[in-house]
Amino acid sequence: MRRLKVFVALLLALSMLAAACGDDEDSSSGGDDGGSDTSDDSGDSGDSGDSGDSGDSGDSGGAEIATDFGVDAENKIIYVGINGDLTGPFASLVAEIVAAQEVYWEVFNGNGGYQGWTVEPVVLDSSYQTDIGIQNYETLAQESEDGVLMITENTGSPITAAIAEQAAEDNVLVIPLSWASLWPDPAFGSAILEKQTTYCVEAMNGVEWLYEKVQSEGLDPALAIIGRPGEYGEDGSVGAALAAEALGIPVVYDGTGAVAGDDRTAIISELVSSGATMVWVTLTPGELLDIFGNSVTQGLRAYWSGSSPSFNYLVHMPSDFAAEFSEYYFQSQYQAPWATPGIPGMEDIIAAMVEARPELNISDVFTTGWIEGIMAETLIRTAIDQGDLTRANMVAISQDPSFSVDFKGLSADQSWPQDYNEAVVRSSWIYDVDVSKFNLIPLADYTPENPGSTGLIPIEQDYIGSVAENFVFDGPCIETSG
Repeated sequence: MRRLKVFVALLLALSMLAAACGDDEDSSSGGDDGGSDTSDDSGDSGDSGDSGDSGDSGDSGGAEIATDFGVDAENKIIYVGINGDLTGPFASLVAEIVAAQEVYWEVFNGNGGYQGWTVEPVVLDSSYQTDIGIQNYETLAQESEDGVLMITENTGSPITAAIAEQAAEDNVLVIPLSWASLWPDPAFGSAILEKQTTYCVEAMNGVEWLYEKVQSEGLDPALAIIGRPGEYGEDGSVGAALAAEALGIPVVYDGTGAVAGDDRTAIISELVSSGATMVWVTLTPGELLDIFGNSVTQGLRAYWSGSSPSFNYLVHMPSDFAAEFSEYYFQSQYQAPWATPGIPGMEDIIAAMVEARPELNISDVFTTGWIEGIMAETLIRTAIDQGDLTRANMVAISQDPSFSVDFKGLSADQSWPQDYNEAVVRSSWIYDVDVSKFNLIPLADYTPENPGSTGLIPIEQDYIGSVAENFVFDGPCIETSG
């Protein structure tokens, strides 16, 4: 009726091809980045589409609900925005994340929404370009009938940092596809509702896990740190350095912010000659492929890990170095990958994605889109129960100390206290990389006996190392580069 909507399915083939090329991900513009439970009619968080709700259930009692922008009160439609990288360096993964969030809302709406309210996502492509991302934000945040209530995904640290101050002024709540340690800081990210841990804490956990791995094999710990400039790369690198200091690990090469541009010859040379037995990276997948591949070719034998999404199975599993990645690389993550058994939220994802998008391949990052949906649905349900679907109330709910989200086992449950040290999530997941398990199948071919695999196998769930557990944060690990 009033919206331009980008359909992810039309872009998927193009975006996957872009990521598979590897070098396309070495854009100098930046680099990070890159559940519906229908079984319960209780109205609790994460229980998408349990409606059948008649409109007079819940705390609102059928009373008129306050609205301002992004809500069609007459037709009971809520509009949410997605400002995603669909054609840039993280397109292959972001397209799948967006597809999962779209399916989430399809399930929610198909089950009647909540008290008769349904949700329609409005998807815009930023190409991971900050100027385009800002323009998209302005389109989504406009105070007119064409605005949205909130932004349920904003791809990338640079774009999120660029809009954070304006979002606070506009009372537009934003869920970022970024894990920079800036967002839990209420002084900076008051309208940015982060999910899961930060790059800084992730690196603390990842380095400590590598430290334990190296020690268990009788090797002397020696750490190399390699990262790109900006909120993403520097946040991960700082976390790695803090872990090394706390654990007494010598840093034999510090490449914080060193990976800028296409010539990495000097970085590779210094890394190979450093004597590192451990390497922590915060890179794009194309940068990782170049540095890792050349380093192992030149004889470096070390265990590697890195901030998500440094490793991308679409890029690295088909590469010439797949066997070496299997031997030396362990990927850090925040959540359950595809078809992880025993997780109720994963069962919801599988059932919904197989039915709604059989033409897509299996993907670990469907979990991310689902988690974004759970967060947004929990906020929306709370707002409806309060009788207030205004933008300002969405921000107020997110800042309420009692507000929390149950992720149904997909990731650690989360709340958002205003104290930074209390708010930061301290757990992360560790995956093994196993090319022998890599079996990328269409969702149409999924069966419980043949679920397929991205080759990323969880070996640590909700891991918290001693450094992350005991660290006292007085704020973010970095300052914004803007």
